Amino acid sequence: MTTDPTTSVLDTLNTDESRRDFLVKFASGVFAGLVAPAVLGGVTNIHAAPPPQAPGLAPVPEVPPAFAGEDPIIRMMQDLRRALQKPMEQRRWSMIVDLRKCVGCQGCTIACITENKLPPGVVYRPVITETRGAFPHPTRRFVPRPCMQCDNPPCVPVCPVNATYKRPDGIIAIDYDVCIGCRYCITACPYSARVFDRGFFYNDLDGGAREPFELLPSPEYRENLVRAQGGSPIGNARKCHFCIHRIENGELPACIVSCMGRAGFFGDANDSSSLVSELIGQPNVMRLKEEMGTEPKVYYLV
Repeated sequence: MTTDPTTSVLDTLNTDESRRDFLVKFASGVFAGLVAPAVLGGVTNIHAAPPPQAPGLAPVPEVPPAFAGEDPIIRMMQDLRRALQKPMEQRRWSMIVDLRKCVGCQGCTIACITENKLPPGVVYRPVITETRGAFPHPTRRFVPRPCMQCDNPPCVPVCPVNATYKRPDGIIAIDYDVCIGCRYCITACPYSARVFDRGFFYNDLDGGAREPFELLPSPEYRENLVRAQGGSPIGNARKCHFCIHRIENGELPACIVSCMGRAGFFGDANDSSSLVSELIGQPNVMRLKEEMGTEPKVYYLV
């Protein structure tokens, strides 16, 4: 006798009420992952390893076994918590984007702008549209492009003041207080993943006052800076940093949890049991401009 897999999953939950309870718990967990940085006040210096299990981590929702493997967010959150138990130098944060699932909705771009309080002209995660083929059968492919967090980053050695540096966990960070805005790193990046903060605000053309959200501190690097003329990060190079402030709180990057198609994956590539390690080993994995020897830690499934 053949068993309908949908029926067997529903039978595990027994009732509609238990199914609704699960969905409410799951939604609460994901929501907590998005908003927790705004309400948690802990500060960790970006040059130091965070405690193995920082207090106040957003909870990983408990799910029935039948649902545990349905949404990769749950597994990635568990992988992330496990990675945080290790010393920083033993982690290798990596990101994967499944280009077969990305629909170009720009949701990750908007989530990144909202999370990091980015001003006009500063975008960390654009989505590039590729048109392939010719009439009458052209196709499009959407390629999200965060910072590649290269193992051999060309942006680091060109910085004359060492404001750009590689952390022990492999993330390339920028010290806004040291950066002099020379933009050498912007020129050196082969992925165009760096931008310059020119100090624009959204109402500059209209001559209006700043919007309320422009007066909020950015959680970037846990520095809680409010953009103001004459101070950092205005006049600095800026880029994606894998949402350091989130991952050190046990939360996934904003671009990952906001993807409606679940095209994004994040975790510790040094953990052989993590989801990202499994995906990196797939035969359909590629990286951008591998021939340059930068060893990017962002992978794409094609």
